[in-house]
Amino acid sequence: MGIRTILDANFDFEIVDEFLDHYSMMVESMEVMILDLNKPNGYSRSVDELFRVFHNIKSASSYLQMLPMSRLSAFVEDALEELRTTDKLVNDDIITWLLAVSDMFAQWQDDLRFDRDLTHIKYSLLQKPELTK
Repeated sequence: MGIRTILDANFDFEIVDEFLDHYSMMVESMEVMILDLNKPNGYSRSVDELFRVFHNIKSASSYLQMLPMSRLSAFVEDALEELRTTDKLVNDDIITWLLAVSDMFAQWQDDLRFDRDLTHIKYSLLQKPELTK
């Protein structure tokens, strides 16, 4: 019994289906927003949008009791909040880390799609690099 079966058994189909639709859109947009953090003219918009994406995933995954997803989202949301309060651009380490985080969320999207257990979080994702240059 995978994650999708568990969600369908414990929550209304419409709630699960709506989450999956929104989650898919958010995961698909993460990489572009992360790469835009390197662009001075797109930085502010991208960091704010990424913050919103991770906040939404955190809230929805918490409600749906997907704790690994909720916890990683909260961790990333905290890092993005730090980035929102600085004028400095991010360094390559944070871009690499955020891309790896994006890959983790894409893996979870596959886990949901193919009704597998949620893949364990890679330990390296829990080690946040220095946030700015």
